[in-house]
Amino acid sequence: MSMSRSVLLAGAMLAAGGCAAFAAEPAPAEPVAEATAPAAMQAGIEVVMNEARIVKLPRAADTIVVGNSAIADASVQDATTVILTGKGFGVTNLVILDREGAPIMDEQVTVVRQTASTVRIYRRADVLTLFCTPYCENAPQNGAPIGGN
Repeated sequence: MSMSRSVLLAGAMLAAGGCAAFAAEPAPAEPVAEATAPAAMQAGIEVVMNEARIVKLPRAADTIVVGNSAIADASVQDATTVILTGKGFGVTNLVILDREGAPIMDEQVTVVRQTASTVRIYRRADVLTLFCTPYCENAPQNGAPIGGN
């Protein structure tokens, strides 16, 4: 038993020494910052299809532009609040400018489908989506009244 303890202690000491030697090497700070910043900037805004998302702005907006209005729509609630609605699946962008034309926001907007509580039935090229909460019903299409086909 004492033999196995000494082997474990020796292994732990080697591992700790290896970690200390690894940690002692200077890590380049700039490449890590550069690699992290674009990933955070590319995250953008994710909106679920047929749902709205509130976007708060740090200052008053004057101009709002959505790259592809078939994918998302933006409506103004007040000078610093925009409501973003997912209209179609895909990726577009949202550009918001202040009165002087300076950008407040330029974000990628991704509209995704709601995956929770849905069932899809595929028949060749036709796809039928059912929302099951708790009973399965046809999913309304964009602009179609609920209960319509």
